Amino acid sequence: MATNAPEKKQHSLEVIEKLNKQVANWSVLYMKLHHFHWYVKGPHFFTLHEKFEELYNEATLILDEVAERVLTLGGKPVSTLKDQLSLASIREAKGGESADEMIKQLTDDLLQLAAESKELAETADDAGDAPTADMLVGRQEWIEKTVWMLKAYQET
Repeated sequence: MATNAPEKKQHSLEVIEKLNKQVANWSVLYMKLHHFHWYVKGPHFFTLHEKFEELYNEATLILDEVAERVLTLGGKPVSTLKDQLSLASIREAKGGESADEMIKQLTDDLLQLAAESKELAETADDAGDAPTADMLVGRQEWIEKTVWMLKAYQET
């Protein structure tokens, strides 16, 4: 059954709104990863310092891709720290985290992103927005692999 124009427009607005939440989440995660990179200490410093840098570089690419998708759909990506913090479900670092706490928070954040990405992919698919759904499904694989690696690291 084909959707009528007002329903499609409503779906597009919902997709843009949820994409903007992803922009906010990836922005907060990007800064949190920098914080972890700068403040990690302990016997795994060299490993984690390098890993956090790798992850914030990947977060930069993801953030840009999602923000550009918002623009492509006619929306405006959330771009102020205040607005990003108010919209995000990911919380910023508090400071003073141990290396183990950093890994735990990062794992939890990525699981949150995965769940929200999956829901958004379904919303986009329902709206007939295959490119957005495809983009999110592709990112899901990276998130799941990264979570698996972080959990394996925690077992050491």
